Amino acid sequence: MRKINFAEGQVYHIYNRGTDKRDVFSTDCDRYRFIQDLHDMNSMEPVLNAGYLFARNLSTYVDSDRGGLSCSCAGGNKKLVDILAFVLMPNHYHLLLTQRVEGGITAFMHKLGTAYTMYFNTKFKRSGALFQGRFKAIMIKEENHFEGIPFYIHANPLKLGAPFKSVGLEMAFLKSYRWSSFRDCAGLSNFPSVITSHILDDFFTDGGGFLASMAKYLENQKKRSIEAQPQ
Repeated sequence: MRKINFAEGQVYHIYNRGTDKRDVFSTDCDRYRFIQDLHDMNSMEPVLNAGYLFARNLSTYVDSDRGGLSCSCAGGNKKLVDILAFVLMPNHYHLLLTQRVEGGITAFMHKLGTAYTMYFNTKFKRSGALFQGRFKAIMIKEENHFEGIPFYIHANPLKLGAPFKSVGLEMAFLKSYRWSSFRDCAGLSNFPSVITSHILDDFFTDGGGFLASMAKYLENQKKRSIEAQPQ
């Protein structure tokens, strides 16, 4: 994919998978590490004590704004990007980003990829690239695309299990899945300092809010799946 000149005020769907489609999130410690990096690498300031950070295993998420990790914390106007949504799957991730400063997305993704790869390679005693080349990025140009992309990202975990019989069961499963921003978007505290939640909140004020819009999206997906089945 060609290099993108990211612009402020635009929304981008960012994604990447493990090299050779390998799993890059094998344990909860891996998932906590990546989510922690989403927060800690989102700063214009350099990361301090980097060797300690990159090698450290985590068994929980630490809100660095409350003085958790020894790093230069992301906060206020020093953020590189706004993270609107994210999800972690076993061998890939999806992010929905806007950049706050010129070059913000490129800098953030470089710091994120470097930090997590160093952690992963140290943990598993390996070397070399972890992800499949440069991250992929698609600019969200149309409003109807923006209306659907947060739901597409958050619905990814439904692929991990058997088909659910109802939208209610799908919603319940997504609320129980920790490794995405869905719980925070649904008003359930999970990783509250990672995402900039008010942007989606403000956009989905009509139609009953974010949760109602998500349920409608899942219902439409079920209808399309039924219509696509051979008669």
